[in-house]
Amino acid sequence: MNTLKTFTLMAALTALALGIGYLLGGRGGVVIAFAFALAMNVGSYWFSDKIVLGMYRARPIEPGQAPDLYRMVERLSANAGVPTPRLYAIDDPTPNAFATGRDPKHGVVAVTTGILQILNRDELEGVIAHELAHIKNRDMLISTIAATMAGAITSIAQMAMFASFFTGGGRHSDDEEGANPFVAMLMIILGPIAAALIQMAVSRSREYAADADGARICGKPLALASALMNLERGVHAIPMHANPATAHMFIVSPLVGGGLASLFSTHPTTEDRVNRLRALNNQIAGGGAARAQQQRQYVR
Repeated sequence: MNTLKTFTLMAALTALALGIGYLLGGRGGVVIAFAFALAMNVGSYWFSDKIVLGMYRARPIEPGQAPDLYRMVERLSANAGVPTPRLYAIDDPTPNAFATGRDPKHGVVAVTTGILQILNRDELEGVIAHELAHIKNRDMLISTIAATMAGAITSIAQMAMFASFFTGGGRHSDDEEGANPFVAMLMIILGPIAAALIQMAVSRSREYAADADGARICGKPLALASALMNLERGVHAIPMHANPATAHMFIVSPLVGGGLASLFSTHPTTEDRVNRLRALNNQIAGGGAARAQQQRQYVR
């Protein structure tokens, strides 16, 4: 269900970009919007990991520096069926983590120094497993494309707004049908808002999936639930100076806010995520009890 929802939302983003291009520039506008979005996606696909790691001045962690952490990541990677990712540390007291990289072969897991100080081993396993789930599901690519498409739509709308001052908001003369200036202006204003909301929905859908898959990878849904609660408390206690464009990458949102801001949050509420993990734990425990009962009946 999460996968279907993600692709539906991605299709909506693409349709929104092309629709804005058509309303503002006709068939030529569609071509320009598509080319612009494609160029931004290609660039983000190849360089997003380097950009975000550089943005937070992340430094590579060598195996000799954290042998226990490396063994944990290697074991969990084997459980997930993905290559062991490269590990990076971010010198920041705020507890958080994220995954990046264009595919599982180029996966990266970055953790803050703060997360290593407040989580116990089981909780840290849950966090690492969550990030490995993102790598396995190629969520970095999906999230990057969603963020880039939203950015492209905003850029197209801004360029159209600038151009409207000189053209009066009309359609290019190479189209047979004229544009409704009111509709075009409405799309310029509302298009970026709609794109942002769709991007947030994509991100939330992938977080739910990564929680569930990560819980199965480490086999400890309640440990991941506990980690999420501790991380949320840590983020509120020590706010992180994070770039809003990268907020969707972290396991918990590094941006502190409520009310209307929650509408644009890239993450579901921690309470909702914890409740789902508890339900998953009960489901797993119930399945194990059922299998044990079947085995006892078989032995008889």
